[in-house]
Amino acid sequence: MPEMSSTGRPPFLLYTYPAQPRERRLALAVVLASTAVFLVAAPFARQPLLPVEAFLPIYQSALIINDSITALLLYGQYAIVRSRALLLLASAYLFSALMAVVHALSFPGLFTPGGLFAGPQTTAWLYFLWHAGFPLLVIAYALSALDAREGMLPARGSARGGILASIAAVMAAVCALGLLTTLGGSLLPVIMQGNRDAPAKFVVALVTWLFSVAALPLLWRRRPHSVLDLWLMVVVCVWIFDSALAAVLNHARYDLGWYAGRVYGLLAASFVLAVLLLQNGRLYALLAAAHASEQHERTRAEQRTAELTAANRELDAFSYSVSHDLRAPLRAVDGFSRMIEEGYAGRLDDEGRRLLSVVRESSRRMGRLIDDLLDFSRIGRARLAKAWVDMSALVREVCGELGDAPAGIELGAVPEGYGDRALLRQVWANLLQNAVKYSGKRTDAHIEVGGRSAGGEAVYWVRDNGVGFDMKYYDKLFGVFQRLHGANEFPGTGIGLAIVQRVVTRHGGRVWAEGRMGEGAVFYFALPAEESDQTTGSD
Repeated sequence: MPEMSSTGRPPFLLYTYPAQPRERRLALAVVLASTAVFLVAAPFARQPLLPVEAFLPIYQSALIINDSITALLLYGQYAIVRSRALLLLASAYLFSALMAVVHALSFPGLFTPGGLFAGPQTTAWLYFLWHAGFPLLVIAYALSALDAREGMLPARGSARGGILASIAAVMAAVCALGLLTTLGGSLLPVIMQGNRDAPAKFVVALVTWLFSVAALPLLWRRRPHSVLDLWLMVVVCVWIFDSALAAVLNHARYDLGWYAGRVYGLLAASFVLAVLLLQNGRLYALLAAAHASEQHERTRAEQRTAELTAANRELDAFSYSVSHDLRAPLRAVDGFSRMIEEGYAGRLDDEGRRLLSVVRESSRRMGRLIDDLLDFSRIGRARLAKAWVDMSALVREVCGELGDAPAGIELGAVPEGYGDRALLRQVWANLLQNAVKYSGKRTDAHIEVGGRSAGGEAVYWVRDNGVGFDMKYYDKLFGVFQRLHGANEFPGTGIGLAIVQRVVTRHGGRVWAEGRMGEGAVFYFALPAEESDQTTGSD
């Protein structure tokens, strides 16, 4: 998914995507070509030409379709970024499309000899109100966009509500202007005398043209220019040429300026639509590429999962094979040493009997080490069988199996936990065994087990008053085969705490500890209060 811009809006939309040098050069070329054609056509704007009856309906139909599709696409982008500026711009294009409809219906000779709407000035006034309203809405877009750059909040309410309100407002405005130019036509100055321009028409046309001119610097102020800003400036430039040729410099309907201005108007209506359609094409291409990449990654993930499953099976088989191969000589060592102890103990001196007991104890320690290593390797591969676990009952069960446990184990309130009961049992067994081992030499040995629910997780602890540990060695505490006390004084394999950390981490939890030499230690672990997504996989 594409990253969001600093404004929190998708950077791949025309409204937010910055214009690139290539696009700037293309836009400049379009403006220069339009300017060149305007300069050539302007001196001949009053040249009369033959009336082509099919020209206007073709032109108006194309214009209505272009502006309607552009408005629809801009409403779609507004629904994504929720910008007031985009809503105003979509309204401008919808206004242009609807005014083109009303203007075509009123044009003399198109549907009826006098047009569907009464009034000799209706068509001309609709044209000028149309060509004034669009740049005014573009100016509103530019001003609103400038305010948004300075930190204004996006439009409130639902996107659908904003779009429906915009459509209703534009339709109401178009209807009002239609009524003004028909029923209220007598209140407006006379600007047409048949097919020829009245003197007041030049003033009205000039004012309308100035609205388009005013929109250009306001759009230019929006820096850095987005792709939409860039092509809107092109649209306004071409719209200026449209108004100049068709309303200011020309003299009557069907002269060169009248025809040329409408060609400019159709081009202006096509620019933003073209870049919007091209952008949609690029987005579809990106979507297709992302989908293909996702499918490829999914296939690779399935392959990796199959490979890991096969590797786990091989590792399990290897582990059991190694375990069997290691246990066989250990059983022989333990068995023969027991036979020597039972049959020949009387012939051995004290040192011989001591060494024999060392051999037997070493073989038993090796057996426990093999068991712990197998347990540690299985933890990362087995799938978690999660369920709600009665932690109090689980702790009592583990305490009952500690044959040499001191009488001073105090079980406090322990909340339920969500996890794999068999693996959590290993956590409690290792923590309690450690507490018993490191506090067992004290006559006042005391072990406390407790827990609480806080901050969306359940926290548990085992506290003892044993030998404790130095916090400067904390980084080694949960490592495999890491021991902070002598093996002769406190025998063990050095894997128990590593198993605790691995089990809790697989549950999406955390483990930590506090201790002081000679004063005891407390080991904590926390589990998420709700189900964690980390239920499979290996470490």
